[in-house]
Amino acid sequence: MSIPRSLVYLNTMAGRNVLYMRSNLLGSRCWVIQSSTEILFNSASCRLFGVKCHTVNGESSEKKELLNNLLTMGVDIDMAKKRQPGVFNRMVTNEQDLKMFLLSKGASREAIASIISRYPRAIIRTSESLSKRWDLWRKIMASDLDVVSILERSPESFFRSDNNLNLENNIKFFYSVGLTQKCLCRLLTNAPRSFSNSLELNKQMVAFLQAVSLSLDHKDPADFVRKLIFKNPFILIQSTKRVKANIEFLQSTFSLTSKELLALICGPGAYTLDLSNDYVKRNYTNIKKKLISLGCSEEEVQKFVLRYPDMIFLAEKKFNDKIDYLIQEKIDISQIIESPRVLDSSLSTLKTRIKELTNAGYNLNTSSIALLSWSLNRYKAKLNKLNG
Repeated sequence: MSIPRSLVYLNTMAGRNVLYMRSNLLGSRCWVIQSSTEILFNSASCRLFGVKCHTVNGESSEKKELLNNLLTMGVDIDMAKKRQPGVFNRMVTNEQDLKMFLLSKGASREAIASIISRYPRAIIRTSESLSKRWDLWRKIMASDLDVVSILERSPESFFRSDNNLNLENNIKFFYSVGLTQKCLCRLLTNAPRSFSNSLELNKQMVAFLQAVSLSLDHKDPADFVRKLIFKNPFILIQSTKRVKANIEFLQSTFSLTSKELLALICGPGAYTLDLSNDYVKRNYTNIKKKLISLGCSEEEVQKFVLRYPDMIFLAEKKFNDKIDYLIQEKIDISQIIESPRVLDSSLSTLKTRIKELTNAGYNLNTSSIALLSWSLNRYKAKLNKLNG
């Protein structure tokens, strides 16, 4: 397109040429920003020159088209703008291509609208990049619908990056250190951000875990890494500093042998490695203080936590409120020590079940309290049996 001679360059801002035009014919003026791809005129009259228009007092035609497309697709515009407002200032978006691509993979229109609402940057990815990334994920997942399921739950995991080479290199690296396809599938399903880490970051964590296994006299570092990642797929998105601090805390606090520590961190204590070390220390200190105040010995406290390390996830108030309520209902602290999972249930669930069981003639003071933490179906079956 030829630029009218009435356009003259005035200045250069951020790598773009800024022009000013006065048109005697139109009796109007407008600013023009010329980039490598298109020219924007800040006046509706500039459409006469056959270029895209951006008005001073209104939204660009491109932006209006984008909004109309997203509204038609059922996207929550307010949510999307709140989460990633910069997307709406993009010169080029690919929402229609994205919709057709995901529909072809089995995603519903509702799912697509939800994905874009929660992670609008999805609409800036090109079809070529999406296809390549999808093919890489499908080398791990069994079907397209499995991938769609992850996108519905965590759209960021797929659309956050378009660095497909990094993704491919991470997959090759995970296989090279002994992770099986089953392990990679679990990793991608539960902690897909691991695949968006830089290759170097993943290498650092794996090398650290291998060093931990050797320091604990484990004879097969690859086996240790595989077991720990399978048990806790979130480990790769933590820092080595955090994991190291928590391992050291567990070993020193509970005076564990190397064999005991290996069994703990590859088993029931695996998820405690994710927590802030300060949080772990604070919650354990509270558990210890509370149980000792109720007559427990330090040995019993350690037994309680080692039996069910997830107790450390409970913040001070929640832990104390549940303990206080159970004690109020005449449940002995020794029963709680033996069945720590009851503290997984919410306070309202504990109150409801204790009331129902008492009405059904079940004596919690002399019988097991484990059913307070049973699944709903299993609990209801037991309650129906008690009620005859």
